[in-house]
Amino acid sequence: MFELSVCEGTFFPDLPFKQRVKEVAKAGFSIELWGWENDSLEDISNDPKIKIASMPGWGPGSMVHPDGVATFLTGTKKNLEIAKKLNCRSLAIATGELDKEGKVIHSIASHPADVWITAYRCLSELAEVAEQNNIFYNFEVLNTKVDHFGYPFPKLEDAARLIEQVGSSRIRMLVDIYHLQIEEGNIIQGIRDYQKLIGHIHVADVPGRHEPGTGEINYPHVVSVLKEIKYNGVIGLEAFPQSDDHLAMNRFREVFTE
Repeated sequence: MFELSVCEGTFFPDLPFKQRVKEVAKAGFSIELWGWENDSLEDISNDPKIKIASMPGWGPGSMVHPDGVATFLTGTKKNLEIAKKLNCRSLAIATGELDKEGKVIHSIASHPADVWITAYRCLSELAEVAEQNNIFYNFEVLNTKVDHFGYPFPKLEDAARLIEQVGSSRIRMLVDIYHLQIEEGNIIQGIRDYQKLIGHIHVADVPGRHEPGTGEINYPHVVSVLKEIKYNGVIGLEAFPQSDDHLAMNRFREVFTE
């Protein structure tokens, strides 16, 4: 069965960080982090009711420009230390830093060959880090039409071909169904085609990026296909509640626990 998690970064925005985390946990979900506050880490890690399902594995720098790789890898190692404190074994990665509005602000090589070769080398090094530390990195595909203009890996096939070349079970794909619907559609076929590479799933509806059931995506059918391929990993609600935070979490739970 699926493990359901909720992103604290999009829920309860008026609450302090630690309270947001606890409110999500109290509702019965594991937690997806967008960030953290260092003085709250000990409390969170020592609370048996709180489970961190995923967190960012990268910081500044770039995995798609040779000049940004050293900074990128330094950031991943720093975040890995935080993950260990939080007992989190699943970290999300993107090609580099995004600003608060989701704009791509990391450097990207001008030639496509440099982009792909640099990304391959960077992920190969991360695969070794993951193996040594018994963790997993999930590489996220982001849409370039609404939220993340210029992101260099906007399609599932892009990420799949890269991950296949790295050839490590520790590097998997983070499929965000919201991004997939906006960028290329054909959600069901995408899930079926790349099922063996999926390590983590994010959900939100389109349009609006609200909880499932508020837009055009047929989430009950998505659920049936995830069961068909025997996916039993984390499904994270990375959505902005349409009206009420608790109602959004309840709608999410209803769709994915039918």
